[in-house]
Amino acid sequence: MVPCDPAGDRLSDPPRPTQEAEAEAAAPARRRDWLRVFKVLGPGLVTGAADDDPSGIATYSQTGAQFGYGQLWTALYQIPLLLAVQEACARIGAVTGQGLAGVIKQHYSRSVVIVTVLLVVAANTINIGADIGAVAEAAALVVDLPVWLLAVATALAVLLLEVFVSYRIYAKFLKWLALALLAYPATALIIDQPWPEILYATFVPHIEFTASFLFIITGVFGTSISPYMFFWQASQEVEEELDHGVPSDEAGRPRLPEGYLADMRLDVTLGMVAAELVQWFIIMTTASVLFRNGVNDIQTAADAARALEPLVQSFPNAGQAAKLIFAAGVIGLGLLAIPVLAGSAAYALSEALGWKEGLSNRLGDARGFYGVIAVSTLIGLGLNFVGINPMKALVFTAVFNGIAAVPLLFVVARINSRSDILGAARGGPWSRLFVWLTFGVMALSAAGLFYTLAAQR
Repeated sequence: MVPCDPAGDRLSDPPRPTQEAEAEAAAPARRRDWLRVFKVLGPGLVTGAADDDPSGIATYSQTGAQFGYGQLWTALYQIPLLLAVQEACARIGAVTGQGLAGVIKQHYSRSVVIVTVLLVVAANTINIGADIGAVAEAAALVVDLPVWLLAVATALAVLLLEVFVSYRIYAKFLKWLALALLAYPATALIIDQPWPEILYATFVPHIEFTASFLFIITGVFGTSISPYMFFWQASQEVEEELDHGVPSDEAGRPRLPEGYLADMRLDVTLGMVAAELVQWFIIMTTASVLFRNGVNDIQTAADAARALEPLVQSFPNAGQAAKLIFAAGVIGLGLLAIPVLAGSAAYALSEALGWKEGLSNRLGDARGFYGVIAVSTLIGLGLNFVGINPMKALVFTAVFNGIAAVPLLFVVARINSRSDILGAARGGPWSRLFVWLTFGVMALSAAGLFYTLAAQR
C-alpha cells in the first residue's frame, strides 16, 4: 500500500541507499578490521621476522645456488608445521603465564630441564656468533673498515640497546631495514622465470639421498623451525600479558580476556606465513640468478649479494647497489635477531634457575637474566675470531639448530597434548597432529643426514 500524506496525496517511496552510500557505511567496519590486524601484531610478527635472520638468508641462498629450485617445496610444506609449533608455544606461554623453560621445570624432571636449556643456550650462542659475523661482513661491503672491528661494534651495539632500550622500540626501527628483503621478490618478478618449473618444484617435493642435499635441507628446516623461536615466542606472550595488565586467578594463571587467543593466532599466522614467503623468494631468486648462471657455491656476502644485481642493472654501478640492498637486509635482520637469540637463552636459563627474568625489568632488578644476555653475546663474538668462514658458519648453525630442535619439539608436543597443564586450551586434534608431525619430519631429516654421513665413511 502506497503511503499518503494527511491531505491524501501520495508520498514517494523512501530513497534506497546508493552503492556509494553503502560503501561509505561499510568503510568504518573495514577500517576496524585493518586496525584490529595492526593492533594484534606483536610477538608473532617479531619472531617471524627474526626467523629470516642472516643464518636463514645464507642457508636459503646456498640452497638456491647449489640445488636450484630443488628445495622450493620446503617453504610451502613448512607453513603448517611452523604455524603449529609456534602457535603451541605461544598458547603455552599465554595460558600458563610462564615461559617454556618454566613450564618444563614445573612438570618434568630436572634432567629434562637441564638438557632442554643446555640445547637452546648452545644453539643460540653459536647462532649469535654466526649472525654477528654476517652483520659485520655485510657492513664491510659498504663501509671500508676491518670485519673484526665491525663485529665488535655490532656486539657492543646490540648489548647496549638490549639492556638500556626497550626491545619494542628498538625493533620498530629495525623492521624498516628488514624491508630490504622485499628486494628478493622484486628481483624474482622482473626477470624471466620458468614459472611452470617453479610451480612444479613448489608443490612436488624433490629429495636426493646425498650428504650435501640432506645437509642443506636439515639447515633449511633448522633455520625455519629453530629452538630459540620456541622459547622466545612463549616468553614474549608472557611479556605481552604483563604489558596489557592481564589479571591472574587464585592459582596465578592469567585470566585471558575473550578473543585473546584468537588475536594471538592471527599474529602468529601473519608472522610465520611472511617468514616462509621470504624463504620461497630467496631460494627462487638465488636459483634463477646464481644457479642458472653456474654459481653453485656461495663463499662470501658479496657472492650472495649478486643475486640482487638484476634489480639494479640500470644503475651505473649495479654490483655496488646490490651489495647495499643486501647489506641493509642482513644488518637489519641481524640486529633484530641477535637480541632475540640472546634473550631466549636468558629466558630459558633464568626460568630454569629461578632467577627474575624479562626485558621489562631493569638491569638492577634482573642481573642474572641480563648477565646471560651479555655472556652469550660475548661468547658469540669470540667465535668470530677462530678462523671460520662466516657464510659456512651460518649454514652450519642452521644445521645444528635442525638437530637440536628434535628433542625440544618432543617436549613441546608432549606439553601441547596435556590437559593437566593447559586445561581447556590444550591443543586440538589438528594442533597435536601437526606438532607431532613436525617432530617426525625434523627427526627423519637429522637421522637421514647422520646415516648418509656415516655411509660415506
